[in-house]
Amino acid sequence: MCDASNCAFEVVFEQCIDRLPHVVYYANRTLNDAQLNFTEKEFLAVVFALDKFRFYLLGFKVIIFSNHAALKYLLLRRMLKHV
Repeated sequence: MCDASNCAFEVVFEQCIDRLPHVVYYANRTLNDAQLNFTEKEFLAVVFALDKFRFYLLGFKVIIFSNHAALKYLLLRRMLKHV
């Protein structure tokens, strides 16, 4: 789950056990001066979460919850280059 505000964002890594979500890890970060100018702060939170939890997510089905069009933006891109 990802959420962002004008000054910070937070991500929660959860695992479903018996169809109930259990929090595994919680991370948050304040935005620096350059990131404060971003228009897609929710997308920045999604990228941060995928990078932070990359080794836990490899090989598994992943569901991302967000309250913004960041995921729509991600799904419309044909190919993203990995940096």
